[in-house]
Amino acid sequence: MKQRRTDRERRRAREFEAFAGGAGGRLLHTALLLTGDPAAAERLLTEALADTYARWDRLRGEDPYERARTELALRFARSARRYRRRPGGILGRLSPQERLVLVLRLHEGIAEEQTAAALGLPVERVRALCARAVAAVRSRPPAAVS
Repeated sequence: MKQRRTDRERRRAREFEAFAGGAGGRLLHTALLLTGDPAAAERLLTEALADTYARWDRLRGEDPYERARTELALRFARSARRYRRRPGGILGRLSPQERLVLVLRLHEGIAEEQTAAALGLPVERVRALCARAVAAVRSRPPAAVS
């Protein structure tokens, strides 16, 4: 019995390690777009992956990438006050909620309905946040060439 549990735990660890190795880079990039800070992005990703690992056995049939991305987005949304003022960067002048919607919709390619459901917002609110964020990013003056 103990041997079976150990084998199952090893298999679980190998599966998760393969998942994290394959999806970790893209998830880290998403976290970096959200936070604008490499250290904060790594913390956010570590927390999201830890939650995904804790639920690994219950994810059968569910996309683990989607689960980890959703956890990443929700953790960012819950702690958005930390990221209210972010210096520089093209996304720096967006509010945390605008950044989150923009990254999920345009970088991750998630539909408005799915984004709204994941964040607990009406679809119209997601649409408005995305439009406002895109307008703000587009209105940024081009960088001066030296």
